[in-house]
Amino acid sequence: MPEHFEIILRSITSFGLLLIGTRILGKQTISQMTIFDFVASISLGTIAANLAFNTSVKVSYFIIAFVIYVVIIFTTALISLKSRKGRKFLAGDPTIVIQNGKILEKNMNKMRYTLDYLNHQLREKDVFNIEEVLFAIIETNGTLTVLKKPQFRNVTRQDLMIPITPEFNLPIELIMDGEVIKENLEQNNLTESWLHLELKKRNLVQHDVLYAVLSVVEICMLIHMRIIFIHQLIKNK
Repeated sequence: MPEHFEIILRSITSFGLLLIGTRILGKQTISQMTIFDFVASISLGTIAANLAFNTSVKVSYFIIAFVIYVVIIFTTALISLKSRKGRKFLAGDPTIVIQNGKILEKNMNKMRYTLDYLNHQLREKDVFNIEEVLFAIIETNGTLTVLKKPQFRNVTRQDLMIPITPEFNLPIELIMDGEVIKENLEQNNLTESWLHLELKKRNLVQHDVLYAVLSVVEICMLIHMRIIFIHQLIKNK
């Protein structure tokens, strides 16, 4: 087999393996990563990359190594799920960097975490004055969690004694890209005839609607005027 064809096939195999491995391991591998997730992702990526272009090593060896890594990662993930100690060992503990408004320099030095970076992450949380912070914690995935002092927190409806209307359902998509989503209708005990009736009340037909959502209160219809216009032009021709 010509070498460039082999590389093409190996690249496709490599991509397929990565896709399968990620699907098996779940969304954790693409979310904010812990140290363990980071090491696991780099290892899988390295094996997959070598499979694509390192023609001096047999494909079967890479596949075996890849499968072993997936099994190890999956097993350790299960251990983390079942055991708090295992989860603590693999992911570590959150680290408090601000406590009761005071910066804990020792904790920051242990992580080699600078004030500049702390201020940077605080600004990402819309905190531009460090004096507003009561607690700040570096989570195991590297993100910063901030609790502001009471006088700097946002006012809620409960604070203002405003009555709250409970919401029990998420908005339900009924039409997407002009097509009726039958599964969503069935799951909510609705029918297509009901949907067409609601459209008729608004002087619409299905092919005029790009997107339709059933909200908690009412049906919201978003009409894509360009699609309607193109449809009418085709009819005229």
